[in-house]
Amino acid sequence: MPNIRSSYTDRVNFFGGENPLELAARFGTPLYVYNEHILRRRCRELAGLSAHPGFHVNYSAKANTNPVLLSIIREEGCVVDAMSPGEIFLNLHAGFTPDQILYVCNNVDADELKNAADRGLLVSVDSLSQLELYGRVNPGGRVMIRFNPGIGAGHSAKVITGGKETKFGVEPARMDEALAVVARHGLRLVGINQHIGSLFMDGESYVAAMDVLLALAARLKEKGVRLELIDFGGGFGIPYHKYDGEKRLDMAGLGMLLHRRISDWSAEYGYAGRFYIEPGRYVVAECGLVLGRVNAVKNNGSNIYAGTDIGFNVLARPMLYDAFHDMEIYREGGVPDEELVEQTVVGNICESGDILAKKRLLPRLREGDILAALDAGAYGYVMASTYNSRLRPAEVLIGEDGAARLIRRRETLEDLASTLLCSLN
Repeated sequence: MPNIRSSYTDRVNFFGGENPLELAARFGTPLYVYNEHILRRRCRELAGLSAHPGFHVNYSAKANTNPVLLSIIREEGCVVDAMSPGEIFLNLHAGFTPDQILYVCNNVDADELKNAADRGLLVSVDSLSQLELYGRVNPGGRVMIRFNPGIGAGHSAKVITGGKETKFGVEPARMDEALAVVARHGLRLVGINQHIGSLFMDGESYVAAMDVLLALAARLKEKGVRLELIDFGGGFGIPYHKYDGEKRLDMAGLGMLLHRRISDWSAEYGYAGRFYIEPGRYVVAECGLVLGRVNAVKNNGSNIYAGTDIGFNVLARPMLYDAFHDMEIYREGGVPDEELVEQTVVGNICESGDILAKKRLLPRLREGDILAALDAGAYGYVMASTYNSRLRPAEVLIGEDGAARLIRRRETLEDLASTLLCSLN
């Protein structure tokens, strides 16, 4: 149903048999809305990157941990990682078994490591210090080590996880030190992994980092280490600039390079283990958006501000990373409007940095309009908070039948006090 600015969601039939105005009226705003068909399609695209035996898509659950979405991802044949006891709990709740969960942790304590080991999860550590701790907690156990390939990529310095300016991973030059720790505690090194960063839009840096890890795996084989798992990490980007015609990551081209590389390497080194890729954003970003309502429009000098209920407590990425989310606009009786006016879209949080879209060219917003921030399925709800004591939103799934169902209720005022131990009287 074409509206003020809706050509993208119209084209992909995002709302199925529903209407964004009706969804906002029925469930309230702000509201996260997900599309099951798009989610399944992204899982299948990733699974199709390689037909090599042992190739798996390891979904990075930190991008979105709603158990309903996790269950769909599991149904599509993906395995999953976890980075906290909470993510372990939600992955298990969604039906993943311990052998399908990889624990990729960072700077955790002994209790967290023991919790993962006791549950039968394979644990990846990313420093010699953590490797020592894990050896004391689980002597004789199986372990993975995260190495830093020295290559970084990403849309923001805050999401680059490879290279010298990051806290992650063991330098390959310290491999012998790592093996000494493994031997001292009787551990079995069964896997290695890496991650270069988030939101790369061409595959060159990813394949280059793959070569670094495969060279490291070859060195380990020469030292008698029998690996069972090689995890290349994630970071696959999606086109956030939908209305500017941004090109997609060439998945077919990347798939050809990836499949050839792991097939040739396996044949050369006699490797029969597993290969993982570890996407999060690519799986869930485009299947989700957040709906909000325009509550006020004002001028400060020559600047137009459209005030909405999508504060950074609801969608934090623009404030944290200066991230871009395209906008759609829906209005009762609205018709497509191509006349664009520079406006700044802001939220309802008492902070100057509460900006959703700065000086963006959009059709002129009006009070009562429903606004959508697109591509909010990754690092959207999982980063939401109750800052300013505002309530976290509800989540709705548009099923493959086109109908909407509530998959997480909106928080209530009582939820704000649910963990307090003092009397409210």
